[in-house]
Amino acid sequence: MANFKEIIQSEQPVLVDFYAEWCGPCKMMKPVLEDVARRLEGKARILKIDVDKNPKAAAQYKIQGVPTLMVFQKGQIKWRQSGYLNARDLHKVIEKYIQREAN
Repeated sequence: MANFKEIIQSEQPVLVDFYAEWCGPCKMMKPVLEDVARRLEGKARILKIDVDKNPKAAAQYKIQGVPTLMVFQKGQIKWRQSGYLNARDLHKVIEKYIQREAN
């Protein structure tokens, strides 16, 4: 299985959800992420990283609040936001990077 650093090097956008099991807004993001994953199947990848189980990753990306969502492409952070985001808005964010890839 590819590790995190290999995955975020992808040409394809990679949405990373830094979350915690105890976090209410993180739980609200679960169906949103499932919806976005269905719509973007094959065009983008979604990873979930539990900040309590992966404190080094959380520290490396300076995660101070959960959920924090980040889009990586070719190893670079393209977008970042903390807090809840609805499926329509999140889909639009990721779609921007898919469009760029296609051009």
